[in-house]
Order: sequence, then structure tokens, then C-alpha cells
Amino acid sequence: MTPAVEPVQRPPGARLLVVGADGALRHARRSDWPHELAPGDLVVANDAATLPASLTGVHEPTGAGLEARLAARRTLGPGDVTFTAVLFGAGDYRTPTERRRPPPAAQPGDALTFGPLTACIQAVLEHPRLVRLTFEGEPAAVWAGIAAHGAPVQYAYMAPRLALWDVWTPIAGPPVAFEPPSAGFALDWAGLRELRWQGVDFATLTHAAGLSSTGDPALDARLPLPEAYRIPASTVAAVASARARGGRVIAVGTTVTRALEHAARRGWLPAGEGLADQRLGPGTPLRIVDAILSGAHEPGSSHYELLGAFADPPVLRGADAALQHAGYRTHEFGDSVLVWRSASRGTRARRAA
Repeated sequence: MTPAVEPVQRPPGARLLVVGADGALRHARRSDWPHELAPGDLVVANDAATLPASLTGVHEPTGAGLEARLAARRTLGPGDVTFTAVLFGAGDYRTPTERRRPPPAAQPGDALTFGPLTACIQAVLEHPRLVRLTFEGEPAAVWAGIAAHGAPVQYAYMAPRLALWDVWTPIAGPPVAFEPPSAGFALDWAGLRELRWQGVDFATLTHAAGLSSTGDPALDARLPLPEAYRIPASTVAAVASARARGGRVIAVGTTVTRALEHAARRGWLPAGEGLADQRLGPGTPLRIVDAILSGAHEPGSSHYELLGAFADPPVLRGADAALQHAGYRTHEFGDSVLVWRSASRGTRARRAA
């Protein structure tokens, strides 16, 4: 499949492949996705805004240039300025990640400077490019420095330089995501109004979406990293209400699915904060989510593997073939899929819960 190469969140021709619970495939306009739902259903979306998480700087012990892509935090709190980050050598997004030069060898205690900011490497995390670093100074000054000096994480297939507003969804709120929760690009106010007219409820949670790729196979195999999330009590109540009336829960994106399923791993859904550290995929019981609205992801990515929790491998292979044949566009500004949980997986999920 071909990646979308223009940063347009809702192009008029955006398409949707609907994968039914019976494995049937059907093409639709993406703008019509609310019509795939029924009265009593609940849509849950991620309201995280995207940080300018790409920082260009210098490795002070050697004077070598580098790029740090902030990738995760343990919490969503603004006072937490310790990050997991992925390091690259000098260069920028115009070079594909798999061709980027390696960064200077990092050691605990090394200082990194990024414009007005200084960070100290606390640890190297079982891979020479994956580090934990803490920024010096008051948190408010750190966030201001990131806003002033950082840029959105970007990949070589997108030639125009991304602006911050390109990667904020229409419902963006707390700035905690490291890459956009891009399934939410399908949302617009007309669609949300249509949901209400159809008797479909809408709720949000906040999940710090992490990096989708590093270009290093060994490091990519670790993705997704543990990601912090917060589920409001109102969203928990909305899920309970939908279940009580026989409605279904539709997650807008992999981040929403990870947050809800991690929070419900003990069989019930609590409100509050957590750290999603699980990998979802084939064989994972889904306790909360009945369908996912997501991007068109390529096989082998962690996003694609998560779809295996909803549909069996033959169904996903058929969907891949349909996407390829119809020329769907991949990646964050591409087309979408709506995958309903298969009947067999629904049975396993209810037993697990």
C-alpha cells in the first residue's frame, strides 16, 4: 500500500473498509462511518494533543549532533519531565529512519542540550538508542522549551514539514501524545452531530500515544512502549450504560483499545490513571471493545498486530488484499478500516471477563 503524502486529515475522498463480525468486507466513504453504528452504541476517542516531540540537539561529551524523539513518560502529570527517548544521529526526517546515522554512544550521566534545554541521561534501556532522560529546570520552563524548540515527529514519506496543528485531532486537549492518535483524524463535528442524531453516545479518554517506528528492527520489536493513560469516571459510566442497554463499544484507534483493555484486565473497568504495558494481538481476549476504527496499517507493525485481537488471520489477509487492490493509503493521513470483533472472539472475551 502507498502512504498518504499530504497532511490533510479529512480529504474528501477518504475511504473506509468495513470488516464485519462475519468476516465480510465492504467499501464505504469514511465520512459515512457513523452510519455503521446503531442506537445505544458508544464511541470512545483519545483526546490527547500531540507534543512537538522531535528535539534537535548536541551530545555534550562528544559535541556530536543528534535528534531525540521523546517516546513515553510514566505519568501524564505536567510535573513529570523524565522521558523515555529514542536517539538518532545528526539529520532529520528527510532521511528514512532505517537509514539514519546512529547517535553518539550514550552513557548514564551524559548531558544533552536542545536549544534552551538541558537533559541528563539517567539510563540506557537495554538498547543503545533507547534512553531515559530527565530535563533540568522547573517543569513549566521545560514544557515551554519543548514547545519552542521541538517539532512534530515526522517520517520521510511526508515531504512537507508538519506543523503542530497538522497533528492535533479536532478534539485535542491535554498535550501528552508523542505521535498523533491519528485514528481521530476521521472525526469532525458533523460526524459527532450525526452520532448524536443516531442515538450513539460519545466519550473520551487520554492516552499518551507513542512512536510508531524507529527504523531499527530490534527496537521496533519493543513497540509499543508502556504508555500512560487516564480514563474519566464519566467514560466508565458511559461504557456501563452502553453495556446495560445492549450497545457496543467502538474504539477510535489502537490507543483507546490499549487503554480500555489494560484498565479492564482484572475483569472490570475502573476510572483513573494507568500505564498500558501490554501487547494486544491474536489470542488476546477483548473485555470492553467491540470494534475499532483505525488507520490502514501494514502487516508487521504493532498497530496491525493489534487488529488480530478483533479478526482471525484469514480475515485480515483478505482485508489486506482488498486494501491493496483498491489502492488505500496508509499511515496517519491515510484511509481507515472499521473492524468488528468476530463472533468467536466475542465468546472468548466474555468468558475471560
